[in-house]
Amino acid sequence: MNKQLKRVSVVVLAMFVALLVSSTYITGVQADSLRADSRNSRAILQSYSAQRGAIIVDGKAVAESKPVDDQYKFLRTYSDGELYSPITGYYTLGEGATGIENALNKQLTGTSSEQFFDKLNALLTGKDPEGASVETTIDANVQKVAYDALGSNTGAVVAIEPSTGKVLAMVSKGSYDPNRLASHDRQAVLKAYNELINDSSQPLINRAIQGDLYFPGSTFKLVVAAAAFESGDYTKDSKLPNPASLRLPGSERSINNAEGGACGGGSTVTIETALIDSCNIPFAELGAKLGYSTINDMAKKFGFESALEIPQKTEASVFPDTEGNQATLMLQSFGQGSVRESPLQVAMITAAIANGGTEMTPTLVESILNPDLSTLQKFDPKTYGNPISQSTASTLTTLMTEVVARGTGTNARISGVDVAGKTGTAENGTGDPYTLWFTGFAPASNPKVAVAVVVGNGGGQGQSLVGNSVAAPIAKQVMEAVLNK
Repeated sequence: MNKQLKRVSVVVLAMFVALLVSSTYITGVQADSLRADSRNSRAILQSYSAQRGAIIVDGKAVAESKPVDDQYKFLRTYSDGELYSPITGYYTLGEGATGIENALNKQLTGTSSEQFFDKLNALLTGKDPEGASVETTIDANVQKVAYDALGSNTGAVVAIEPSTGKVLAMVSKGSYDPNRLASHDRQAVLKAYNELINDSSQPLINRAIQGDLYFPGSTFKLVVAAAAFESGDYTKDSKLPNPASLRLPGSERSINNAEGGACGGGSTVTIETALIDSCNIPFAELGAKLGYSTINDMAKKFGFESALEIPQKTEASVFPDTEGNQATLMLQSFGQGSVRESPLQVAMITAAIANGGTEMTPTLVESILNPDLSTLQKFDPKTYGNPISQSTASTLTTLMTEVVARGTGTNARISGVDVAGKTGTAENGTGDPYTLWFTGFAPASNPKVAVAVVVGNGGGQGQSLVGNSVAAPIAKQVMEAVLNK
């Protein structure tokens, strides 16, 4: 009898332990995933039980929740949805959320730990629960100018205030209207979502910070030049061999300068001339002399291989290990090969040069406000790092100013203002349209804005246009929008 009782006790104990472990795992480990599961109707209803906070641009709500007469109580609505979708993202039934809607979901729903007492007070006083609002750093006019200037092209624009890291504009095209995904008709939402997923322009991808990223082309020469100057072995007047064509070591492939012929015509060329005229061969040779580690270390100081939260999570830019392959290293040294970069990263590098070598952490959020408009959280400027010295930043500024004044970036000139910049025209494969770039800042002596523009479809002209043709005029309009305030 005692043996049987012991066996029963052991079985009961084992079942109790299994139940305890299972419930602990579900409530502790799986809680967030279960809450986010699109099949969890209870969680969906609960998420709509409180009025979600607004997302604000220049004092105007571009995303807000309005009362409606259905089981969800509030409908999320977006003003100028396509214009602001890279910032707001979407909040939808069953298909999750993106952008600020996702990154700051707890604050917007009033469920963050900082809002516990506010929520408790609302319960005690009988007030309807409300989430906090997010005040963005976006400048409405600069955002609109960037959006309009990009036109029908696919690509992105990022504008940053160099001294603070505040993102003044972030545009991505193709774009989409998040109102289509905010409907309470789940079948309509699913239909819209599937259409967007299958759209060849991939509108749900924020090209400014995410996706497969881009070959940076000659904009990456800023990183290589910075690495050279920081090494102490090179100045802007250092000379490099200057052939009209160069066969890559261990390869059947030869590389040429974009304009053909030797860079500047002599047997040697300075780094200054090579950057101003955006010559590929001298930078390939410079990259080979510096070596992979030196360039990679500089890229990482600028932010490569690091995913940021702005508050959306960004895709890390990469300068892949060339594994001793000199030909690949030389290609990557002028922005080809396997190097990939986001427009945000390009803007960060440019902003660091503009800011005397100090790189600020980019952010889209100015503050988070309680329903009574008191500040729940304030985002103060934060230094990301100091990738280059003030001397190197000054040298690069001088060279970039010459790029716009008399080099490859003349279409970014602004009357009465010194503009610093760098163009890029990246190849994507035989017959594929070029990727067109411009990045720069203004005024060069007292920068108010740094901007990166990428046009991913060759400006609709295949391989016939360059960065100065398409991207530079877009950047000019964005910079003017900031300077004319």
